[in-house]
Amino acid sequence: FADLVSRAAIKARCHYVNKKWLGGMLTNWSTTKKGLYKFRDLKIKQKMGRLKQLKKRDVTRLKRQLAHLQEYLGGIKYMTRLPDIVIILDQHKEYIALLECITLGIP
Repeated sequence: FADLVSRAAIKARCHYVNKKWLGGMLTNWSTTKKGLYKFRDLKIKQKMGRLKQLKKRDVTRLKRQLAHLQEYLGGIKYMTRLPDIVIILDQHKEYIALLECITLGIP
């Protein structure tokens, strides 16, 4: 199910969340933005090979952190502002997402 969501969103060139919704993802947008900046920064460091200069322990920690960020923020990594509309597939399961959208007035 999560695979279908990600493929359809990528095809439509939209942002998506196909894992568990993180509470405060929209209502606490400033914190989410910091996580996205950190995620992009780690990806750039990994591509440029800067992680190889660090100690093995630090590289392992950063790679684990990068995997976690990819899992939860990978679908919104290029999102720069709050969305105009949110489509929720399972409103009972993703009740927190629904409440955040109602709080922010996002249809």
